[in-house]
Amino acid sequence: MAAPTVQTMPGTANIPLATFPAAAGTASLDARQTAQSFVSTVNCHLAAGDTASLAALFLDNGYWRDHLALTWSFRTVQSPGTIATFLSEAATSRDGFRLKSVALDETQPSRAPAVVKMDVEGKSDVVQFFITFETAVGFGAGTARLTADGDEWKIYTLGTILQGLNGFEEPVYGRRPAGVAHGQHPGRKNWAERREAEVNYTDGSEPLVIIVGAGQAGLTAAVRLKMLGINALIVDRNKRVGDNWRNRYHQLVLHDPVWYDHMPYMPFPPNWPIFTPKDKLGGWFESYAQSMELNVWMTTELKSTQWDESSQTWTVVLNRTRPDGGSEERTFRPKHIIQATGHSGKKNLPDIKGIESFKGHILCHSSEFPGARKDDGAKGKKAIVVGCCNSGHDISHDFYESGYEITMVQRSSTHVVSSTAITEIAIKSLYSETAPPVDDADLLLHSMPNTVLKALQVQVGALQRAHDKDILDGLTKAGFKLDDGPDGSGLFFKYFQRGGGYYIDVGASQLIADGKIKIKQGQEITQVLPNGLRFADGTELEADEIVFATGYQNMQTQAREMYGDELGDRVRDVWGLNDEGEWRTIWQDSGHPGFWFHGGNMALCRYFSRLLALQIKGIEEGLYKHGEK
Repeated sequence: MAAPTVQTMPGTANIPLATFPAAAGTASLDARQTAQSFVSTVNCHLAAGDTASLAALFLDNGYWRDHLALTWSFRTVQSPGTIATFLSEAATSRDGFRLKSVALDETQPSRAPAVVKMDVEGKSDVVQFFITFETAVGFGAGTARLTADGDEWKIYTLGTILQGLNGFEEPVYGRRPAGVAHGQHPGRKNWAERREAEVNYTDGSEPLVIIVGAGQAGLTAAVRLKMLGINALIVDRNKRVGDNWRNRYHQLVLHDPVWYDHMPYMPFPPNWPIFTPKDKLGGWFESYAQSMELNVWMTTELKSTQWDESSQTWTVVLNRTRPDGGSEERTFRPKHIIQATGHSGKKNLPDIKGIESFKGHILCHSSEFPGARKDDGAKGKKAIVVGCCNSGHDISHDFYESGYEITMVQRSSTHVVSSTAITEIAIKSLYSETAPPVDDADLLLHSMPNTVLKALQVQVGALQRAHDKDILDGLTKAGFKLDDGPDGSGLFFKYFQRGGGYYIDVGASQLIADGKIKIKQGQEITQVLPNGLRFADGTELEADEIVFATGYQNMQTQAREMYGDELGDRVRDVWGLNDEGEWRTIWQDSGHPGFWFHGGNMALCRYFSRLLALQIKGIEEGLYKHGEK
């Protein structure tokens, strides 16, 4: 059995595990009546401006998680006293206490109030229901989870998530655009002509936001901003939208299932495969950008950027190679830049003695790996992959299937969980064919405090390890070092707190257990030799090909390199969790006005892109200023 381990990024908190409520009478509560009582009681306190009584509705270990509804921040606060202080502070905003009213949301069957199990082990009952709410500046949705407290109820978790701003509702469904102007309009341009002018900025407009990166982060940010009426331009050095996936290693297929990965407003079609091949995803991204009418400049480089503090405006100079092959230099003056190159920054290729002396076929970072050679000359060749997370395993798997003798170098420990254990145990209740709609699933997940989620994942992890026992035992016997994630919480919090360090097994683990992929464990590399690697213990491994699957540096590092030390010194550490269990810096105030970080997997980009866009819209409409809560 692997030992629980704490592996985190510097400065991130290893958040504690929540305790679940144990009120025996909760199961006997009438769910709908309890939900209606909650709505009535909360609205009475809101009408009276009585935030102290609101705070008193919570259990001693109860939580309020708020994403932009009460302040322009992400906050999670616990216990009636701490919640009372938070609400009092929130009431000092320019709008006073913003929350004005709540309502029970029963618009979908999945939102009906119900008594559900709070924990995986089935020992803790809560009444769970969805709410909508109005604030002084907007509207939103959330969830509440209540337990019995004698003859009454108390709040275990309350989540409030801002979803829109008053007067700037998204143009969807009943507010969709007409798409045509009937009547007489001499000299009118058709849709294609108008789009060409919009994309090329020959119509007299300028982007208010420049987004750097055309992957899932850039696309989701752009589409959310577009829905709020904000002109945004995506720039990317690649040739085509989707190349950030197409250009990755040959055999890459997403390890997350389709239900978890939907894009905003345009979900994958019902015949889409459960696991998406990289080139298919690249094509989807390209069609998404076209269908959602996003302004994208590919083959474009940032030549220079300069921030003017007095006008709160950037000067951005772009070098663009147009689709027709011509080139141009354009200068824009946006108010905001979004760094959307992913939650990781530049590739982390170690600077090892002798690296320039390697005489084999290829030595590269995993992001540059073109795939194992398929010709007969590759059979019997020796390859080394340094790194044991998803990329390292997938590339090793590719080498093996192409006839190489392959060794994987594992320097620390890795959390391993099977793909089946992820889809059938970890996320099936929220993201699967039979789960609630994805927007409801996102509400349920992100209204839950991360300390509660972590406690759930400890229980989930135990079930997953039991499911995967045979393969985990085989890995241990092969000398592969396993861990259970921070405090035994598995993959989610390895990702949240470290940004990596795990493998979702799709076949390579059995190859390791069978000795078909060899393991070199626990030794640092001291030198690259002309024909291989030398390790700290003095041993050497021969190789014709070496791939460093060693991950990426923090986004902050890349931002400093791209925008200079003045910005690099102001922005805060990106990724990981703070003491409240909320995310550090990404998707919110970066420390530098007019500069934002956006990244993460497709599910995180889907959810947090809206919150990022709402903050930018709030600033541009004068609802608040940078640094104001």
